Amino acid sequence: MRTVNVEQIDLNLLHVFAAVHDTRSVGRAAERLGLSQPATSHALTRLRLRLADPLFVRAPGGVRPTPRAERLAPQVRAALQMLDAALREAERFDPARSGRRFALHFSDIGADLFLPPLMAELARRAPALRLQVVQLAPDEVGAALEQGRLDFAVGHLPALQATPGIEHAPLMSERYVVLLRAGHPLAGTLRDRASLARLAYVVVQSHTEPARALQQLGLEPRVQLALPHFMVVPPILEATDLALVAPRRAAERFAGRAALRIVEPDLGLPPFTVALHWHWRQAQDPGHAWLRGRLQALAVDAPASAAAGRGGLSRAAPDRPRAASAPASARARTRAGTAR
Repeated sequence: MRTVNVEQIDLNLLHVFAAVHDTRSVGRAAERLGLSQPATSHALTRLRLRLADPLFVRAPGGVRPTPRAERLAPQVRAALQMLDAALREAERFDPARSGRRFALHFSDIGADLFLPPLMAELARRAPALRLQVVQLAPDEVGAALEQGRLDFAVGHLPALQATPGIEHAPLMSERYVVLLRAGHPLAGTLRDRASLARLAYVVVQSHTEPARALQQLGLEPRVQLALPHFMVVPPILEATDLALVAPRRAAERFAGRAALRIVEPDLGLPPFTVALHWHWRQAQDPGHAWLRGRLQALAVDAPASAAAGRGGLSRAAPDRPRAASAPASARARTRAGTAR
């Protein structure tokens, strides 16, 4: 195999490579980069010749990477991200003018809780800022943060606590409750774990923790319906005698939209923390730090019932120097591993 040195590679070709790998399409990559499709194709051809590999081959709806391209992609993204951060290190991020795009992971109930106040906040302070929200499988989130495909992940993601290079900031404490229809015949009898065995349950496959909670309680055989997302659950509960084990804030929001009741029997399950996660390489990026601060300011680490009256989140305070609060924020962040 021919040896290729970095001095022989035009940096712009790597940007094209990363865009095609992300979008799986030369046309979509050209649109993202602000180039014409012929210019993008020409750049990709130059890189193919330099590396002596086709890199991408035709596939339904676009292209798919070759094995070598798959091996290259994480290193190319990481290199471009670190170079970009170094070039921007001294820049002042102006949210009122920035059109930067950020990618965030939320579950659907996390998006329901955070995105309405966050988008209202951005409309006031950063109207041109763009967000792309995705919901990945929990075991994919760490790699996406490390590879730069995600800027942030928000949620209860225990696996990330031990992932090298991932930093964290706690946002709020949560606990599990039972949600069922108002007037449910068993609602008044649910006082302990044994009484829960009389219910039939809904589980949501995109949110693994409640399903794991049912398993811990020995109630997995009582699961009657499995769904891909939470948002269809309220009308189903309202029309049936099914029950849902869910985080308290999500249950309160659902109960505010349908004739549902929250019951808090002794589930024997510990509270858990919803946290903000990011890769350490992003920690000093001014724009990243600004959005990270907005997300932390929107979170309320208070009893869920108190937060519910405000939609579960508080309005962030106006931008002002935060010298007094910065050390506390720094103490709240912990780094997993020694990747730096």
